[in-house]
Amino acid sequence: MSTAKRYAMTVDMRRCVGCSACVLACAAENDVPEGYCRDWIVHEIHGVFPDLRQEIRSERCMHCSNPPCVEVCPTGASLIGEGGIVLVEEDKCTGCKACVASCPYDARYVHPRGHVDKCTFCLHRVKRGDQPACVTVCPTKALTFGDLTDPESDIAKLLRSRDHKVLKPEAGTEPNVFFLK
Repeated sequence: MSTAKRYAMTVDMRRCVGCSACVLACAAENDVPEGYCRDWIVHEIHGVFPDLRQEIRSERCMHCSNPPCVEVCPTGASLIGEGGIVLVEEDKCTGCKACVASCPYDARYVHPRGHVDKCTFCLHRVKRGDQPACVTVCPTKALTFGDLTDPESDIAKLLRSRDHKVLKPEAGTEPNVFFLK
């Protein structure tokens, strides 16, 4: 008996240089309207001068195992799809923004057509055996995507071998985007 897939992504903060190739590839692949984004780059400075450390992260929907956006959606438009990917069914979405308000990662926006939009891990590409667009264009190979239930997958190996964190663990959402330290 096979286990259901659980898709996830790692972002290697040692490799990410904040070039925004992932952001541009996502926008092109998913026809994201100008002025909106499904993923973005965050720069944070930690420490006290002169002992400072910069953290650069490519961020997107965290595809949580316990997604509040799905729970609060009054129409069922927000749902957990194949591989645990959190999706929005455009035709069911009324644009009420309950999911936008419930997301602790600010990973959703209202598309000009009136429905909520967000990262889908490029499920349309994954279904045909390809990687998400952001992963394929990353010049430093900072992004890794795969199935957490496969112990031999690159992502499972990375998470076993590298120290990592998730954003806002206190939110209880159980995110599936991991940041390698």
